[in-house]
Amino acid sequence: MDLVTPAIGMIFWTVLIFLFLLVLLRAFAWKPILNAVNERNESIAEALNSAEQAKEEMAKLRADNDLVFKEARIERDKILKEARELKEQTIVEAKLQAKNEAESIIKSAKSAIENEKRAAINEIKNQIATLSVDIAEKILSKELADNAEQKALIKDLLDKTKIN
Repeated sequence: MDLVTPAIGMIFWTVLIFLFLLVLLRAFAWKPILNAVNERNESIAEALNSAEQAKEEMAKLRADNDLVFKEARIERDKILKEARELKEQTIVEAKLQAKNEAESIIKSAKSAIENEKRAAINEIKNQIATLSVDIAEKILSKELADNAEQKALIKDLLDKTKIN
């Protein structure tokens, strides 16, 4: 059993070296290790805060983006409405203009027809006057004593004369 139980000197030196190593580690290693761990914890905390801020910023950007999309849709609808109104107004104006032009054309056509009618009537009057003068001249050139002979002559002359 001597092999299993250590000697007192060995325990003394082991404890002494352990305490010395513990003091040495505490003086030189634990502070830098603890500082590194604390710095790491702080950097992780800062990273988490930055991630949280980024998340909040993204939420704000999404809200702003949704607002911009909503305003864009409203603006698009407004522009489409104005375009439809302008189209309808243009169609109404074009119809009105076409109607006015048609009325003007019809009016000028009626005026032209009326002028042609007057000219034709004047031409017919002139031809009738000329024809009447010719008939009267022929009647006067022939002396007729009988009224019946005059009527027969007028009828004969009218049948022979062509009216254009």
